[in-house]
Amino acid sequence: MTDIKKFLRKSKLCPVCTAKKLMASTQIHLNGADRFYNGTALTPPMGWASWNLFRNHINENLIEEIAEAMKKSGLADCGYIYVNIDDCWMSSTRDENGRLRGDLATFPSGIKALAEKVNALGLKLGIYTSNGTLTCEDLPSSLYHERTDAETFAEWGIEYFKFDFCHNIPIPTNAPEISTVTLTKPGCSDGIVLHAEDAELRGDAILLTDEKMAGTGRYVTGLEAGGGSMYFNNVDIEESGEYALTLGLHKAGLKDKYLEIVVNDTDVYTLTEPGTKGFSHDGRNQITVNLKAGRNSFKFHNPVASRMDSAAKQYRNMGKELQRATRLVAEREGREEKPICFSICEWGKNRPWIWGHTAGNLWRTTPDIKPFWTSIIGIYEATVLLYKHSGVGNWNDPDMLEVGNGKLTDDENRAHFSLWCMLCAPLILGNDLRKFIRPDGTVDTENKVLKIVSNKDAIAINQDARGIQCRRVKTNGLTDVLVKPLENRELAVCLLNKGPKEMSVSFNIKDIIKESFVDLPDASEYEVYDIWEDEEFEIKASYTAKLAPHSVKLYRIKAD
Repeated sequence: MTDIKKFLRKSKLCPVCTAKKLMASTQIHLNGADRFYNGTALTPPMGWASWNLFRNHINENLIEEIAEAMKKSGLADCGYIYVNIDDCWMSSTRDENGRLRGDLATFPSGIKALAEKVNALGLKLGIYTSNGTLTCEDLPSSLYHERTDAETFAEWGIEYFKFDFCHNIPIPTNAPEISTVTLTKPGCSDGIVLHAEDAELRGDAILLTDEKMAGTGRYVTGLEAGGGSMYFNNVDIEESGEYALTLGLHKAGLKDKYLEIVVNDTDVYTLTEPGTKGFSHDGRNQITVNLKAGRNSFKFHNPVASRMDSAAKQYRNMGKELQRATRLVAEREGREEKPICFSICEWGKNRPWIWGHTAGNLWRTTPDIKPFWTSIIGIYEATVLLYKHSGVGNWNDPDMLEVGNGKLTDDENRAHFSLWCMLCAPLILGNDLRKFIRPDGTVDTENKVLKIVSNKDAIAINQDARGIQCRRVKTNGLTDVLVKPLENRELAVCLLNKGPKEMSVSFNIKDIIKESFVDLPDASEYEVYDIWEDEEFEIKASYTAKLAPHSVKLYRIKAD
């Protein structure tokens, strides 16, 4: 258990939150929408991804072979439908239109053609970039290219997108200092000038004077880190349409600055002001905004108060662009929309379980998984505590499965798979599926790994339509009892031995049904199905099982 504690401590999985409330600083909250929904991942996504085993050594032939093996082995019939290409699929340069493209040597046919081949097998292709200037393997990525890349993926027919966090640049918490706001119709030199001294100021925003500035020299400061805001209400505009909005700025400080401009309480525009080394005391920054005829309102502030705020806002932006892109491409091509399941891979650094449901379909809860027991258990220990944040369409993601990789024993493979099923985790395989097919082309039905990952009774627990993540109802540090409510008022119970020695683990069904989240009916007897042993038996109340080291017992229980 010492290794697990070291893992949790090193990962910094539960940092103390000193920032202001996140939801007050988001566009989604502003617009009244709370949950990201695109019609995908109504049960935890199932599929395969290239990174855990193949890492940077991938090519289009490998991806095709994996897709064919997924289909032929029967995994597709079990629900595994996504074939996800992780890092290193892209060329090191974008094309002449600034778009990502497949590596010219390893993916010569292009990603769109590969997607069509995968689709022809009844499967869906997934892809990867990072919420940074480069991917984790230092290739072109999507920060500042969100709209272009989202449209590219939609045009290719991508249906799963993993967005990593390497080379991320956080949004600044500082804000520009504003002296004037000028609204100008394109093609006109005259416009409406709004002065800082006429603004309504709230929170930490204050009015100061710099006599070396042009005009009145007065400017508003204190708009940073969600602390203050500046308003102009009832601004009369004669004609609706696009206007140039020019900010007159008080130039100060070497740090970059960020500002959100909220127009008429609904439309949010953003700009970044670089730190200055200029000699002038005043400057300007300009964007275009859409205004309506009649009265308009403007709010100026920087709601980003922390690194968590920044990550949440960036991932929300990509989620919004993916939804926009799939609708746009479907309309443009006159075909049915292909929504993209959005996987947030932020490693749990900024508590994505708090805001992930407003940004995507699933979010990583921890650093990367490794194919050894302490990594699996460390990730389980962190994720099992987050049951309140998981639900239909938006899932905690403890990372891809390592079943079949490394030197995991059969018991460890079964335990790993069982825990992910109980956690309502995405079941994204990471092993070599081609090993499930014999040289003569037949399926190796005796393959132990295939038997584990294709166990339909275990999968049914993961894919249960209620989407309720398990809770740990009993533990002594080395053994746990996990409980997961299922459809039809049934129950999944998992007994876990984390330790290196055989242990006895017991539970009392009468005590379990007293838990407020359990709706298993009270009965004189209960039918119990042992999923891995494929056995049925009955219990009245207490039950004890002996568990080998690093193993589980997985039961489905219903009232008799």
